[in-house]
Amino acid sequence: MKKTDKKIDKKICHALTKACETAKQEVQGFQWLTHLVNYNQFPGSLTIICIFDTKAELEQAREQKKDQIIVGLIGTELAQINISFKELSRHVSFDTEAACEAEHNGKWQRRFK
Repeated sequence: MKKTDKKIDKKICHALTKACETAKQEVQGFQWLTHLVNYNQFPGSLTIICIFDTKAELEQAREQKKDQIIVGLIGTELAQINISFKELSRHVSFDTEAACEAEHNGKWQRRFK
């Protein structure tokens, strides 16, 4: 990773941490988030994965439109560091701890490949 990429990644991590902490307070079942990015294709390659504890909690959040609250929090924080997208929802996905445990024995690195 180039020095400039490291600086951008640090900013992204800080912004996403702020969004994550707010989401954990506002959305039941939300646990954490992470991001994947290829800086040779940035910002189009940026993907943010939001993790809930169980499928039921994720489904409830979707029914109550809480998933859109999370996307909004992420968008607000990324905008603060001058990263924006026409359709941020295309860059945000949702998953669950339970699904990773069942399908990949809790090994997130394998799941994200």
